[in-house]
Amino acid sequence: MDGPSSFNSNAKLFYRPIEAAIRWCGLVNFETRILEVAWARPETLTTAFPQWPCLHQNLEKILDAIRNQELRYGTLGITVPPGTEVDCKLLTIRHSDLKSWILHYFPDQRPPFLFHPVGDYPGAIRYDTYLVLQADRDALQVQLKATETRLQNLLEELTVAGLERESLRALAVNKNEVSEQSRASFLNIIGALVNTMLDSSEGGRRHSIFDSQASIVDSITAHYGEVPGLSKRSLDEKFAAGRRSLKQAKR
Repeated sequence: MDGPSSFNSNAKLFYRPIEAAIRWCGLVNFETRILEVAWARPETLTTAFPQWPCLHQNLEKILDAIRNQELRYGTLGITVPPGTEVDCKLLTIRHSDLKSWILHYFPDQRPPFLFHPVGDYPGAIRYDTYLVLQADRDALQVQLKATETRLQNLLEELTVAGLERESLRALAVNKNEVSEQSRASFLNIIGALVNTMLDSSEGGRRHSIFDSQASIVDSITAHYGEVPGLSKRSLDEKFAAGRRSLKQAKR
């Protein structure tokens, strides 16, 4: 909880969007003048104050976040469900919701009316630091869950591939030859799975926790080493062959 020394006269329990934009830009000394224009002729806000471009820019950021349900909002300080229509003159954002939104989408900015100066709480973790750590943890949990799902799918595919390999052996015993096209298809599937696990998105985010073919092999043998066809040697051979086959097929 904020102590007496942390009182901020510019902070409120909730703000109208224009009030939040004014404080975000550090224009509280001109608030009365700005609010008169915003209330009577909001469409002229840009032309009325060309010397403060951040005012209109920050106001648009807030309104855009509300429209896209990134920022919780309400009416007269009472939060309403996302998508609820609210009269623009009664539209408000709670202090805590505005702070969380700026922290998440504009982490490099610390408007004084929302954030206490560093050192207010010596020896304690600040609330904004806690939110950053919590957001990082949640993001890692989502990424870990997605990676586990992809790994499970890969293992299932490889298990099927192992069973199909045994079927191929049975066909060989029965003197039934497997077509070259079928063999190439199996290898291409294996190569594609391995490359997908080791690849990254266009934004640079890795698709999985594995950074090499060897790490995939180690993980599979640790969980399924006893399954026929999933020994380290077999996996190394098939992964390498699959990636070569896929590379040739893409030429």
